[in-house]
Amino acid sequence: MIDRAIFESLQTKIDEEATVRDELRDIVQNLARKGRSTQAALSRAHSTPAAQLTPVLEDVTKEIISQKEEVSRLKTVADKHPFYKYNGAWTRDLQNLVASIELTAWLGGFKEYKGSENASFLTIEEVGKFLEIPVNLKEEDAFHLTLEEYLLALISMIEELARLAVNSVTLGDYGRPALIGNFMKELFNGFQLLNLKNDTLRKRSDAIKYSVKKVEDVVYDLSLRNLIPKGQGV
Repeated sequence: MIDRAIFESLQTKIDEEATVRDELRDIVQNLARKGRSTQAALSRAHSTPAAQLTPVLEDVTKEIISQKEEVSRLKTVADKHPFYKYNGAWTRDLQNLVASIELTAWLGGFKEYKGSENASFLTIEEVGKFLEIPVNLKEEDAFHLTLEEYLLALISMIEELARLAVNSVTLGDYGRPALIGNFMKELFNGFQLLNLKNDTLRKRSDAIKYSVKKVEDVVYDLSLRNLIPKGQGV
């Protein structure tokens, strides 16, 4: 006969995993809730002229710092368990947070974390420094920001910038779409250098060209109307 203790032991392990998932779920739910507040604050950038963005960026930064605190809590719990067993619970929300950080950086925030004063975005190492978490760990099974999460966040930022280009025209800022277009083209060129194996990442990166074309169409229409300041259409 089969010893019942075997199944009792399995049930104990199931209960332990359920406890871990519940603890992680509570933290991730808080991270997601604060993430929605961050995105709501960041959406104001679409209806605010560039010269008046400072109050918006200050509000967004406060929301992002609040999310950073949840990431610290998440790291404390996740470090005790196998990373790839549970990271599906938080990967989407972490991507959204990094995308918000990147867009805020492009708009002029987080200057103290940029490796260069002229940088338009944060590298994965700079994002890790800000969030105070490791990045791209290979030999250690611990909480970290993966390369895939970082690249997917950059793609989300590009999509949001395409929307910003259109809204900038509505605000009468005809120079910004050209600046956005130049930046997006540089990032697109960078992505073309990557040999991506991840199916989701490859499909998302293929869509960058449509965001680039969307902005190019905006810049083209502005050029026909001689509305772009000289030197910004190049």
